[in-house]
Amino acid sequence: MDGVKPFDIPKREVWEAFKKVKANQGAAGVDGQSIADFEADLTNNLYELWNRLSSGSYFPPPVRRVDIPKVDGGTRPLGIPTVADRIAQEVARRYLEPRLEPAFHADSYGYRPGKSAVDAVRRARQRCWRYDWVLDLDVKAYFDSIDWELMLRAVRRHTNRPWVLLYIERWLKAPMQMEDGSIVPRMSGTPQGGVISPILANLFLHYAFDMWMARRCPHIPFERYADDAICHCKSAEEAQVLWSALADRFAACKLVLHPEKTKIVYCKDANRRGDFPIISFDFLGFQFRARKTMWREGTKRIFAHSFQPAASPKALTFISRTIRRLGASS
Repeated sequence: MDGVKPFDIPKREVWEAFKKVKANQGAAGVDGQSIADFEADLTNNLYELWNRLSSGSYFPPPVRRVDIPKVDGGTRPLGIPTVADRIAQEVARRYLEPRLEPAFHADSYGYRPGKSAVDAVRRARQRCWRYDWVLDLDVKAYFDSIDWELMLRAVRRHTNRPWVLLYIERWLKAPMQMEDGSIVPRMSGTPQGGVISPILANLFLHYAFDMWMARRCPHIPFERYADDAICHCKSAEEAQVLWSALADRFAACKLVLHPEKTKIVYCKDANRRGDFPIISFDFLGFQFRARKTMWREGTKRIFAHSFQPAASPKALTFISRTIRRLGASS
């Protein structure tokens, strides 16, 4: 007999979570344990993890920080949890996803089943034909800035399950182990690299942005992929008013719009006259700008400049760098 546990977490859920983590592979965490190492004593490891999760005695170890290259040439910090911790997070993610998915906005595309970056780009392309202006949003250090109390308040709107709330709070507050081995406490944010982080990050912006837009600006469509979002406006004035209102909204949610990277864009093409300093934007690895296009009417070929996406110069540079790096290491 296992005895009565304070939290009812089925063993089957831990097993299903392990299968998902194994399928995704991934590096070892601070304990150096690989998926193969964990699997070498699978029954005991899964039982121990289930036992600790069910009893409330599970405390996540620090996440291991690694820096990965960004498309723009900089680096992005990732927090790599241990294999056991990834399984524990997957148990919670499996519980949360079916409860959050029906509530999420149709134009939120990031980390969601049945939606992709390509879907977001396709919808943005269609709307850029109908709306002349875009407000291109950039949230400064989003994943590092999420306020824990506001995050937990958002989670509580969808579940009152004590174990979910307890462990999400512990995951949010788990410290970071740096490359030199030092342990650094964290005061906000959810580390990119965690299994639970994408759905939490989506939930936070669901309330900070998606629902605010639906309530305050239902006439302004948008596409959002995680913290990358663009809004379609009828005029530069409308875009400027929205920018100001969103800056206040994000400030109330303890987030900051990047003052240089957030910008108003004129979707200039053959039919849109007038000058504006910014006539292109990047979204999810694609650059939107006027491009020469051709179509046929009968036997006639017609050429024009249409506002269209194509792989961005940054993305192409990143791909060529990656290929060179792989070639050098082979």
